[in-house]
Amino acid sequence: MFKEFKEFALKGSVLDMAIGIVIGGVFTPIVKSLVGDLLMPLIGLMTGGVSFSDKFLMLKTGADDAASYETLAAAQEAGAVTLNYGNFIDVIITFLLVAWAVFLVVKGINRMKREEEEAPAEVTTKECPQCLSEIPLAAKRCAHCTSEV
Repeated sequence: MFKEFKEFALKGSVLDMAIGIVIGGVFTPIVKSLVGDLLMPLIGLMTGGVSFSDKFLMLKTGADDAASYETLAAAQEAGAVTLNYGNFIDVIITFLLVAWAVFLVVKGINRMKREEEEAPAEVTTKECPQCLSEIPLAAKRCAHCTSEV
């Protein structure tokens, strides 16, 4: 049983998956920082400083029976029942920005892979003019037909 587990664990696809999970775990904070620290402030600037996270609809007043609350935190502290649509909008925006950032990273990696694949291979052979066989560049005589090249 241990031998079977060892064979399973050391298969290429399992190792690739494990490496992907580890890299994904390390990559997640980077993407969250990109979204939270760089992109969301720009969106806030474009929307005139509007913060969606404090947008809510009060369904039932809290213990103090106040008609309205300044912030979501104040409403929740008073025990009011709220529909937090602003937080939902924030989560959707964050998701879209994270998805866009991941798309750009994957697109860049794919472009680099394509450039590596398209790089011309180093020429190490030439064609014999007599028999049209491939021979090494440094050859002075064809190994197939023995003619001088």
